[in-house]
Amino acid sequence: MAHGQWQVFGLAGRPAARPRLVEGRDRMKARLTLVGALLAVTACTTGPTLENQGTVTAPPGDSKHLTIGTAGFTESDLLAQMYALLLNHAGYRTKILSVTNRELYEPALEAGQIDVVPEYAATFADWLNAKANGPDAPAVGSPDLATTMSALRTLAAPRGLTVLDPGKAVDQNAFAVTAAYAREHKLKTLSDLGAAKLPVRLAAGDECVQRPYCEPGLKKTYGIDITAVDPKGVGTTQSKQAVQNGQDQMVLTTTTDATLDAFGLVLLADDRHLQNADYIVPVVNRSRAGSEGVTRALGALNTVLTTADLASLNQQVDSWRRLPKDVAKDYLVSKGLLRP
Repeated sequence: MAHGQWQVFGLAGRPAARPRLVEGRDRMKARLTLVGALLAVTACTTGPTLENQGTVTAPPGDSKHLTIGTAGFTESDLLAQMYALLLNHAGYRTKILSVTNRELYEPALEAGQIDVVPEYAATFADWLNAKANGPDAPAVGSPDLATTMSALRTLAAPRGLTVLDPGKAVDQNAFAVTAAYAREHKLKTLSDLGAAKLPVRLAAGDECVQRPYCEPGLKKTYGIDITAVDPKGVGTTQSKQAVQNGQDQMVLTTTTDATLDAFGLVLLADDRHLQNADYIVPVVNRSRAGSEGVTRALGALNTVLTTADLASLNQQVDSWRRLPKDVAKDYLVSKGLLRP
């Protein structure tokens, strides 16, 4: 996602939200009413008690009126808009509800107050695992997509949720250096950087010193000499500027960061697969949206959407100030999934 300055990033999980401007008091009032309703729902529907309500054993549902959830940041908004447009095209009526906290929207998804959400495979697997087995439960997300999807589906099924197939797009932690630095030292991968034995000061969040996918992983997996972590945040403007001006040599960002070119930065490939498989996956309420019709409509996106596409779409919203709905529609039309 185009994470920018707002990002408080998920080395421990995806961000819950991006702060958003709201146009007018009526929209804010409506949103507060909806969130209040979801709070009431989650008070009585959290956890595996849904098994007793028949949502797990019921046949896949095919409601023609579907609510699509978004976590409120650019990438989530774009994905929700694409889901809505594809479902509309398939004959469903949809509305989009922005709920910026997974602690709210996931129980609402279980309860059928929300029918579809875009999620991230490894992060959502770990989140459901912690919810089921406690915050200290060993992580189940991994760099291997098949392993991650198996764990995710096992955790989701008892909650009445169905995880649809992932596509090509993945949004995971990534590391960038300046293009000039990469050329000078002939770097294309993180393995190249480790082999170069260069001292590297890393711009990242302060938690990077402890997270296995950050400083410890870079040292253990790639042999990179991290001399210090500069705590300027993950993918923030300040972090990228620190690398751009040479204060730091590398920045922690994400694979769909749309601003790297503006700072003269390039990603180094995670060629030994240190990062978890955070592929984009639609998650649906089985009893309301588990039908073949929904699966087929949303699966069409898997045939076209790539990580590079997603970065470009994020850029159009964040840098060009286009509306997510317009960007989503133009993209789907350009790929032949919608009529002009």
